[in-house]
Amino acid sequence: MHFHRASLSVTAAVVVSALGVAACQSTPHENSTVAPGDASIAARAVAGQPAPTPAAPRVTVQPRPEFPARLPGLGPKTLAHVPENTRQVLLVTGAGRTSASSEVVLWRRFDGRWHPGAVWAAHNGYRGWTDDHHAGDLRSPIGVFGLTDAGGRLADPGTRLPYHHSGAFSTDETGLRGESLNGVFDYVVAINYNRRPGTSPMDGTHPLGGNRGGGIWLHVDHGGPTHACVSLSRAHMRQLLRALDPADHPVVVMGDAAALAR
Repeated sequence: MHFHRASLSVTAAVVVSALGVAACQSTPHENSTVAPGDASIAARAVAGQPAPTPAAPRVTVQPRPEFPARLPGLGPKTLAHVPENTRQVLLVTGAGRTSASSEVVLWRRFDGRWHPGAVWAAHNGYRGWTDDHHAGDLRSPIGVFGLTDAGGRLADPGTRLPYHHSGAFSTDETGLRGESLNGVFDYVVAINYNRRPGTSPMDGTHPLGGNRGGGIWLHVDHGGPTHACVSLSRAHMRQLLRALDPADHPVVVMGDAAALAR
């Protein structure tokens, strides 16, 4: 069959017109955009397939901290001297055998685990630590000692320990590096080395004899080493006094790291 040229032109026009209409209907608006993901979902919908469920956002689960069943850094010899009923341990760890710098952490035991407090900077004896402390050796004694009595030149900041408030807690002396000791005894906690527990920190009784030293306290830091005491900042002494509870039978465990690990 042969078409006349005029008929062919009309037929082509109709086809082109139809293609143009289809193109207009399928062309998106110039300002619209289709994301690849949306296009995929749309294609699934046209095909009658269910759209995928968006993945749930990832949730990062932080692991629960593991609290130790025994005090870290302490060896069997040291642990043997910590009373079974003690639930508060002030751990004083010297930077070295001959160092006058220490770190202090108050540990509390509950739920069968030991829970640490903040780490506090401290000073100890000028010549470090000793297993055999004597008066005037400028070393702090190594060991486990009770914390039963407190006091100071300033009023009780809210401790549960017996507190001896007196102006006698003062000195006009200077430290081993010439620094002022003014205010160092504003707050003190007696360390039960060569003393009678249950008495004022000012009590001068020395059961082991005067040559073994005594009057070893936790007190306010003066920016330098001590004769044998352990010193903390004023703010940390106040926190410590408020935290210590006689019902928890608090003790201080003190010495250089190597000695405590025995």
